[in-house]
Amino acid sequence: MIVHKSPIVNFTCFEIKCYNIAMGKFDLFNKFNSAVVIINESRETVFRNNVFKRYFKDYENIKKFSHKLDYKVYPLESSNMDVLSPILQALKSKEDFSAYVTYQTYDNNPLFFDLNSTKRGKYTVIIFTDVTAKIEFSNLQKQVQNSNKKINLLEEENKSISKIKLQAQSQAMKLLLLNNISNIIRESIDISVILKSALKELSEMFGAFRAYYAVYENQNFIIKESIKPKDKNKKITFDKGVNDSINNGKVSCMTCRKEYQEADTFKENVQRIVLPIFHLSKLIGVIVLSTKQKIKLDDTLELLEGVSSQLGNAIIQAELYKNNEQMVKDLTKTLKELKSTQLQLINSEKMASLGQLVAGVAHEINTPVASIKSNNELSKRIIKKIEDKDVAELLSELNSIDNEAIERINRLVVSLRKFVRLDEAELQEADINKELDLTLDLIRHETKNGIEIIKKYGKLPPIKCYPNMLNQVFMNILVNATHAIKDCNNKSFKNNKGGQITIDTSFKKHNLIVKIKDNGCGIKEPQKIFDIGYTTKGVGVGTGWGLAISQKIIEKHKGKIDVKTKINHGSEFCITIPSE
Repeated sequence: MIVHKSPIVNFTCFEIKCYNIAMGKFDLFNKFNSAVVIINESRETVFRNNVFKRYFKDYENIKKFSHKLDYKVYPLESSNMDVLSPILQALKSKEDFSAYVTYQTYDNNPLFFDLNSTKRGKYTVIIFTDVTAKIEFSNLQKQVQNSNKKINLLEEENKSISKIKLQAQSQAMKLLLLNNISNIIRESIDISVILKSALKELSEMFGAFRAYYAVYENQNFIIKESIKPKDKNKKITFDKGVNDSINNGKVSCMTCRKEYQEADTFKENVQRIVLPIFHLSKLIGVIVLSTKQKIKLDDTLELLEGVSSQLGNAIIQAELYKNNEQMVKDLTKTLKELKSTQLQLINSEKMASLGQLVAGVAHEINTPVASIKSNNELSKRIIKKIEDKDVAELLSELNSIDNEAIERINRLVVSLRKFVRLDEAELQEADINKELDLTLDLIRHETKNGIEIIKKYGKLPPIKCYPNMLNQVFMNILVNATHAIKDCNNKSFKNNKGGQITIDTSFKKHNLIVKIKDNGCGIKEPQKIFDIGYTTKGVGVGTGWGLAISQKIIEKHKGKIDVKTKINHGSEFCITIPSE
């Protein structure tokens, strides 16, 4: 009997013998790359590793399995059919056994294995190493050899076709490069992006280890973009021959040891391509490529000239767009500054007019009030001389009421003067709690009917500020709060607490914090409330300038003003001002 011998892949029979095979250690065979089955003396299967299960999914027992295996043998005794089964031979053999076997699958695609078995006590370990790929590879090798013979016969005929193919490929590469650069130009208007992408494409095509674009400014070339960032902003000069080629708009390709006169010398000769970039007849700059490849300028001249033309137009267009974009930014900034200035002028004019009006009103009020006060004092003396006690008591009560009214008028005039403070244009220290009380006095007519003011004043140090401006901010927010509460009442909005405005002041981490909260209707578009002209009030009621001016005043104090709001639950304004 002739038996095919082959080595075990991954683990040899000797290595297997080195293992102390016991039932608890069969899992070691799951690490094998080959299929492993272990049979005991009763020809029962005691273990199959994962690879075996994957190859032989339909395995039931060793007897049925042995019928699907075949190998070439020449039996001396035809009556002994066990000789025809490699598995039975492996189990029967008292020594290591090897054979080359075939396994027939259900789809009639045979698999080829090197079968190797070894004895270990009462167990026979059988390993199947898949050599199907090797067999197929061997068959393929034969086919390749036959194909090579045919190829050799056709090589002469294909030489001309190969030349045409190479030319076509070269042309395709050139077209691809032009197309890529065209796409870059269409997709971007950023000069830097266009140039970096163009340099990358050219470097890949010509195998350049250095590539850069140098702009032509004031009779000098300055590197603006490069595949190596450290080259940027270098001033470079070329020899007369290169300069003449550039000025004539010609692409130059020559062997050199230096890229430009100021550059370090290369250790070996390199090919340098200098591509001038023109727009119309104006020189814009040059692209320089350094490569160790041998370049034939005739083969690439048309391509480079096309790249030069495209880049020239793209650079000019990108510069125009950049200039226009900067102009738009400058105009937008100027417009914003004009609006801010306009807002400040309106506010200044408003305060100046208010100051003049208050001064005039105060003067006009003081004159008759002084007369009434004088008459009241005279009446007081006369009352003392009236003998009828009932009449004297009645007149005395009226006199006291008049005195209280005169005092209220005086306090109101003083509050108006303090609120305007036209003479207080510089920063000064102020008690913010008192300033809030002053503002509340002036809007008492807005809050006296059904609106509760809850004061949660904290202990505050004197704050350096513009008091008249802050009072204007407080008044704008407080008046808006009263209107929001009244608006809810008009719409039959029910609030269990009634109309409330809570004022909370504190000083934390060198910051003054003022919170003014109401339980009104809330704001529908809080992101717009600081925009000039935006108002939630009806036509002729609000101008949309109050909160815009308030924001500018807080910004003048280097602070910020924020709002939190919820429909039908009210709004809260938070003012934060840093204090030195």
